[in-house]
Amino acid sequence: QVQLVESGGDLVQPGGSLGLSCVASGFTFTMCGLAWYRQAAGKECEWVADISADGDYTYYADSVRGRFTISRDNAEHTVFLKLNSLKSEDTAVYYCKVRWNQNDYWGQGTQVTVSS
Repeated sequence: QVQLVESGGDLVQPGGSLGLSCVASGFTFTMCGLAWYRQAAGKECEWVADISADGDYTYYADSVRGRFTISRDNAEHTVFLKLNSLKSEDTAVYYCKVRWNQNDYWGQGTQVTVSS
């Protein structure tokens, strides 16, 4: 079955950096684009970034463009999200998502807290 397992969330000070990982299994990783989303407490889920199957194309929400970088390692079946210049409003649970066989699959999420 499809599994996505995120890790790397932590407490970080404003202006700091963090790296998130999402290890995937149960589908043909090299055929799928992947995405990162986030959900802050009391708010709707927000799309953060996308990466194409071959990694050549990336897309970002306006709120994170220039600060976050999405990448992938197809040999390791892993997608990454590097978070730089973090702000308090980046505090959220971060999820990776894949669409496979017309279904959306989500990981369990990893908590990022930006606070001094």
